[in-house]
Order: sequence, then C-alpha cells, then structure tokens
Amino acid sequence: MNKTVKGLNINYICEGEGETVLLLHGWGSNIKLFEAMINVLKTKYRVLAMDMPGFGESEEPKEPWCVDDYVDFVLEFLKDYDFDKITLLGHSFGGRVIIKLCSRELPFEVEKTILVDAAGVKPKKSLKQKIKEKIYKLTKWIFSLSIVMKLFPNALENLRKRNGSADYNAASPIMRQTLVKVVNEDLCHLMPNVKSPTLLCWGTLDDATPLSDGETMEKLMPEAALVKFEGAGHYSFLECQAQFLRVLASFMKI
Repeated sequence: MNKTVKGLNINYICEGEGETVLLLHGWGSNIKLFEAMINVLKTKYRVLAMDMPGFGESEEPKEPWCVDDYVDFVLEFLKDYDFDKITLLGHSFGGRVIIKLCSRELPFEVEKTILVDAAGVKPKKSLKQKIKEKIYKLTKWIFSLSIVMKLFPNALENLRKRNGSADYNAASPIMRQTLVKVVNEDLCHLMPNVKSPTLLCWGTLDDATPLSDGETMEKLMPEAALVKFEGAGHYSFLECQAQFLRVLASFMKI
C-alpha cells in the first residue's frame, strides 16, 4: 500500500488486528526482510511497517535528514491510526530512531520495545582511525580545489569510493549526507529514556553494531534484557530466524 506522509510517497503494510506493533527497518533495508516476523506478529497484533524515506519503494527526502527528522516522520505516519499503546521493534537504524522516539513527549504509551542489532552507540576511534580521517579530510580539501578538479575531474569521486563505506557508496547524494548526520550522533545519554520492558537481540559476530553496543544498552535501559544469537552477524533475525521468532513470540506472548 502507499500513502503520502510529510509530502513523500511511502510504501507500507498494515496487517492483522489487535494492539499495534510498529516495525522499523535498518539502513539500506526495507520491509520485505520483516516478512517472517510480520507473519508471526499479525496472528495477534495489528502490524504496521513502512519503507522509511530513502529506502525500499518509498520516496527519499527532499533534503538531508537527521534522526529527529525520521522521528517526526514516524509520528506523522502514526497519526492515521487509533491506539493508546504500542510496541516498537527496530533493527539497526530503526533502533536508533526508536531510542530518539522514546525520548519525546508522546501521545501514546510505549508498552514494549524490541531492539535488534540496534544502532545508537557511537564507536570510539582508534589513533590509527583518527590519523586516517585527518589525511582523508586534507586530501578531500586538496581535490576540491578548482585547479585540481580541472586537472583531475574524477579524483574527488574516486577518493570517496575508496574511503566510503558500502552504505555510503550505494546511497544517493541526499542519502549520503543523511547517513553522515545519522551515524555521527551518539544516543547513549538518551537510552535511560527507553523505560518500557525492552528485549535486546544481538548477533555475537555483529561487526556493524557490535555485541558491546547491546551490552551498553542493557546497562543503560532500565528494563532491558539481552538475548545473544551465537554465530550471527548484523542480521541476527534472519541468520537465526527460527530461534529469533521463538524469542519474539515468547516476549510478545503469542
């Protein structure tokens, strides 16, 4: 289904009946990856999920967004539905949006929260990484000089490709700027605001949001419990799908 939210054409699903569960996907992902958990949840709940702006089949923002812009978008999306309580589930970037959402004054109660390999802890940079970043910024400045751009027109783009992450290189110019805004924000100071019973699901081999991030969230969130999926990476809900769905069903009393 499609509808317009904040002037953008958004692809979404609404399936099942009962109390509301909202699913927010990760960066570069879409609602198709949630199919298995939607099928489990919709047996008891009304499940809402959308391709967030810039992903899947939804239109990208007209200008670069920060995390708060995505929170505003989610709240606007939810205005079409009548509910007093909601359960929030977010993977990776979706978890980042949920952490910020729970720090707002909300017109509804967040009954439960489920964060899967969630983002929000800004990694500390090693000395080697700091030096590499300074060299990159200096080189980028040099390649941005008009005379250099005339002599070597592809140098700046090639530099970005060599140094950018896979997510960065795959994104459009607007979404690249959005990614920079998003990943540079540390949300640890907001994590105590996630006060509902919280299930943290983590792959022990996650190299995008490492297990230590989940352990940090467990310490900072008042009612959080961490479940580890041995051998799984950043998409633990897919890599250990059967085990994840059993944990999810138990937490949601299905």
